[in-house]
Amino acid sequence: MRRSPRTVAGPGLDLIEAARAGDRAARDELVTAELPYLYAVIGRALDRPADVDDVVQETVLQVLRDLPALREPEKFRAWLSAVAHRQVLIHQRSRSRVAQRQEPITADVPDPAGDFSARSVTEMLLSGQRRELTAAARWLDGDDRRLLTLWWQEAAGRLTRAGLAAALGLTPRHTAVRVKRMKVHLEESRLVTRALAAAGCPGLAELTHGWDGEPSGLWRKRLARHVRECARCSLQRRGLVPPEKLLLGAAPVVALPTPTGSFLSMLTTKTTAAAATVAALAGGGFAYAVFTEPARPEAAPAVVQPAVTATVAPRTPAAPAPAPAAATAIFVAPTGSDSGDGSLGKPFATLGKAVAVVRPGQTIALRGGTYRPTEETVIDTPGTARARITLTNYRDERPVIDAARIPADRWAVTHRGGYWTVQGLEIKNSGSQAYACVSCRGVTFRRLSIHDNVRGGLVLRGPGTTGNQVLDSDFFGNHDPDRDVRVGVGLAVKFGSGAGNVVRGNRFFGNADNGFDLGDFADPVTVERNWAWGNGGGFVLGGGSPAPAAAHVLRDNAAWDNADHGFVDEGNAGALRLTRNTAWRNGGDGFSLADSAPRLTGNVAVGNKKAATLTDRATATGNAWDEDESVFRSTDPAVAQGKRRPGGGLPGSTFLAAPPGLGADLG
Repeated sequence: MRRSPRTVAGPGLDLIEAARAGDRAARDELVTAELPYLYAVIGRALDRPADVDDVVQETVLQVLRDLPALREPEKFRAWLSAVAHRQVLIHQRSRSRVAQRQEPITADVPDPAGDFSARSVTEMLLSGQRRELTAAARWLDGDDRRLLTLWWQEAAGRLTRAGLAAALGLTPRHTAVRVKRMKVHLEESRLVTRALAAAGCPGLAELTHGWDGEPSGLWRKRLARHVRECARCSLQRRGLVPPEKLLLGAAPVVALPTPTGSFLSMLTTKTTAAAATVAALAGGGFAYAVFTEPARPEAAPAVVQPAVTATVAPRTPAAPAPAPAAATAIFVAPTGSDSGDGSLGKPFATLGKAVAVVRPGQTIALRGGTYRPTEETVIDTPGTARARITLTNYRDERPVIDAARIPADRWAVTHRGGYWTVQGLEIKNSGSQAYACVSCRGVTFRRLSIHDNVRGGLVLRGPGTTGNQVLDSDFFGNHDPDRDVRVGVGLAVKFGSGAGNVVRGNRFFGNADNGFDLGDFADPVTVERNWAWGNGGGFVLGGGSPAPAAAHVLRDNAAWDNADHGFVDEGNAGALRLTRNTAWRNGGDGFSLADSAPRLTGNVAVGNKKAATLTDRATATGNAWDEDESVFRSTDPAVAQGKRRPGGGLPGSTFLAAPPGLGADLG
């Protein structure tokens, strides 16, 4: 049976018919071929990678179960979209019910940077109006955002209008109305985004007085009305490119490739809901990643299982099975040899050897044990937006890089390549900086444990530091053991510039200098749900001579028991935005913002040397300064400072949570 070639509208009919008839190889090939499409659709509708992975699997299971009953194989892609759309809705309703039963501090709040807009910024790193478009998408409500993800597929040629209508369960005419309305809302959002970024209209500034800075449909309508009627703001329409042309430049990110073996058999061994997101190579399959929990904060962070792939080519029954392609996972082990071939059976011995031979789309998997390099590792091979490079621990094993033997004038790891994912590693004992990412673009760091280094843990620095993410990691105990000085920073994004950087879900503790440092970084960084305690200083939001004026955004962070200030602008004169942050029992000010023009909403400062030092340019609304400690439900940090959640998230705790009646939007 000769199978017809795939088109942008979906796989060949012969392949679909064979899969419907129960041909196991055809079903495997069909699902494997459609995985990139499913991850593109679902990944832009949900906010968390683990959720994306789960919903993709649920969609695949539903498709395999119902495929024999599909009456119109030529409409397979539309039917697949409808199944995916339905599974997304089921998942979102389920999460909504769970969130309503949880307490505010323990609820797993959707990441503001995790929806379609911010994922586009951090994964595709588009510039100019593409970046404006993805930022504007945050102003859309849930229905419009879900429609945008499907319409994006239509604009890219992967879905027909009939398929889009079928996915939504609407008539083509009703679908056209919905799309037109969504595009109107999207254009309003783009204009509002541009006007706010321009920040030059007194009327707009007056209108936004008291706004908490969170995008919403209501505020979109208010601000869009002003932009339409204001002669100054209406100029933002100039040069606005139609969104179809911008969206056509976007593409799903391809991550880890597949292990050999049947995809169907892999589905029968589905593991946990803490699975990390993976993507697929067209025609090459999938990789399934699993995160586990460290026993202690200082232990190795969550781990991930890399994969090895064999590419399967379409074939006729008479053709022999093709030979497997080269493995895309490069293995490294403390007992390996750099004269090996980097396979699982003959792994390399050093990370340096692996990064010297890695290519886009490949994975470097570190086996468990302690590595003791004698020279710095330099990473200068870039991945691409479509073929990221992944550096990860293998399965549930714990790799530890002990950098004590590297000369003290060298960083342990110097990284200059873009589009990498670095996860599941422990790095310690560097005589200088443990890990420095220089002018990196699109790099994601997650579930790292970096500690006991002299100069600091991880630093992102240099011009062009764009679209990076630091997620769910611990940076602690960085100090100079030979001198009683304030040297040793947990995490720093400094001495550089670049948009779209996000720091979320991290902990900084016991560092001799600052827990988190934004010194001399020129562009806004988004800092969400991070905790800093027991450092020299908590969150430092500026620095340099002179300090750049950067409008950093801080939401839901906490600083306690630091020797100096909890939050300090350090000369940054920018329009900082601080919402629902908490400073408790710090040796200096809770909020020392003597130079900036901050907007503070719903922040709490209790038990510090002084609650807040603010300039006359500050706008403060609904904050709680110098309340009694009864403002908190608990002041016991034991759980917060303990082990992370199974998925790598921050521990759930009532520590520093506002009591009922005070307001969930405070602190």
